[in-house]
Amino acid sequence: MFSREAVISNQVGLHARPATFFIQKANEFKSSIWVEKEERRVNAKSLLGVLSLGVAKGSTINIIADGVDEEEAVKAMLELIANNFNER
Repeated sequence: MFSREAVISNQVGLHARPATFFIQKANEFKSSIWVEKEERRVNAKSLLGVLSLGVAKGSTINIIADGVDEEEAVKAMLELIANNFNER
């Protein structure tokens, strides 16, 4: 199991379009991936799960992966967040 924290810095947080990019990236990996905010943990490959967290700008989340490509998965998710979900 591998995990890292990230702060969401894009304007709209992890909603609609950014959440879709987040889920697409998570689905590129074989590992199980979760996103945790406060005490709630959801499957990072589930749109409803991710949206249900209500992650707003400035929120801190924890990305957790478990599986054969766990470190690569977490690093890719962090890179997506750092690049503001590839939005301009």
